[in-house]
Order: sequence, then structure tokens, then C-alpha cells
Amino acid sequence: MHNLYKVFLPVLFGIFVISGSIYCQDDWRANMDKLNYSARYFGPNAFPYPEVQSGLNRNRWEIEARGEYHHYKGDQTKDFFARLYIPIADGKVAFEISGVIVEDYKMTPETRDERMAYALESPISCHGDAIISTYFQLLRSKKWVDILASVNLKTASGNRLVDARYTDAVSYWFDAHIGRNLYQSTDQTFSLRAQIMGGFYCWMTNNLVHRQNDALVFGGGLTGKVRAFSLNTDLIGIYGYKGNGDRPLSLRTKLEYELKKNILSIRYRHGIKDNLYDSYSIAYIRCF
Repeated sequence: MHNLYKVFLPVLFGIFVISGSIYCQDDWRANMDKLNYSARYFGPNAFPYPEVQSGLNRNRWEIEARGEYHHYKGDQTKDFFARLYIPIADGKVAFEISGVIVEDYKMTPETRDERMAYALESPISCHGDAIISTYFQLLRSKKWVDILASVNLKTASGNRLVDARYTDAVSYWFDAHIGRNLYQSTDQTFSLRAQIMGGFYCWMTNNLVHRQNDALVFGGGLTGKVRAFSLNTDLIGIYGYKGNGDRPLSLRTKLEYELKKNILSIRYRHGIKDNLYDSYSIAYIRCF
């Protein structure tokens, strides 16, 4: 009997440990109502920031591969981002699909607890949502302005809701972009362009009464080009109506160099207010 206890007790203890581990992994579902569906309390890629467009559709295919690093005192995130851009109808319409292919992150215990997350880092491969966009050229005028409208959908394909990385819920936004050249040299080797944008942004939440958060999205910036180099700086913001961390701002700077339809792009994004991250990226873009 004594030998039986020596065998049985360790097995029983192991069952309790395994059961407890499984319970802990599943227990977060009971706390889903505590997650705060806003940019401040999720990972850096959960709420995509729309790009401030020049007001013009580009008339060539683009394939982009981008490595990104997002820094915040409570979260270090690295990811690989990909994008495909396809114009049709002589540039009057364009389609784009993009998203984070793989993401790696590590949070501090304080950030994990603040976000009601489960783990400090992903035990499995983490991937992001797909973003599907359609662009419509509404007006193209050198005398007046160029106007571009877009319809965008973020899928619910991202994982690790358990760690507040992706929302497991759809988002969509509609916006319009207006651009105009402030100056362009006669030989077209130098130009300065201004662009602004505004629209509506909506995402689903876990609130049983208010199932979605509605927000304004706005932005503006300048783009300067000197021969094969271009430098773009813009400010973009999302202004949600709840005020629960849903009002992030982002100041972005992008430097690009193009050589024979090959573009090297370097970006820096500074987070303001409810955007906690500073982001750095380098990308290669192939045009066809």
C-alpha cells in the first residue's frame, strides 16, 4: 500500500498541475469583458493607422516587404509586414492587401497586468490581420487639387487576443485624401506637395451595450522630392468617442530612394497621447 501511494500521489499531483495550467490558459476567456478595446491597451498593430495619401493613385504595381520594431517601456515588438498594390482602369481604381505576417513580442509584467493579458510573450507564432483597401480617383487636376477616396477593411484573422495583441474583431474606415503641388521645378527634379485627409473609423468591441467604437480619423503632411529621393512627414490621429485610450496620434517621417523601380524606404513613427510606441522600419519595394 505504501508503494501504491508513492506512485499514485505524484501522478495525482501531476494531473492537478496540468489541469491548473489548462484552466489558467482558458480562464482568460472569462475575463474578456475586462479587455479594453482601444489603441492604448493593445499591441502596436491591433489598430492600423491609415496612410496619408498624396491624393493620386499610383499607376504601377508595388510589392513591399518591411521589417518593423516597436518600442515601448512595457513592450518590445518586432514584426514582418507585407503589402501588394494593384492599379486598374488606368489608375482610376486600385486595390491593396497588406498585413503583419509574423510578430514577436515581449511585455513586462506591469504591462501584461494593465492590459489584462495572459502571457508575457507568445508561446506560438503570432500573426496579424489582413487589411484590404480599395482606392478611387475622384478628381485629378493640376489647376485645382487631386482627390482620392478609399474604403478599407481589417479582418479578424489576427491571433493572440489572450495577450491583447489583436482584437479578433473587424474594423473598417472610409477616408478622403486631398493633395496639391505647392511647387514643382520645370525639369521636375524637385517638388513640394501638401496633402490632407479625413474620414470615419469604426471597430468592434467586447462591450455588450456599445458593440462598436466610432471615431474620426484625420491627418496631413508634406512631401518633398529631390531627384530620386523623397521625404515625407505627416501627422495622423484617431479620435474615438469613448475616451478610453482610443485617441492615438502618430507623427511619421519616411525617407525613400528609388533606383530603376527599386525603392528603399526607411520610416520612423513617434507615438503621441494614446499611441505609446516609437516605431522604426526598413522596407524594400519592387515596382512593376
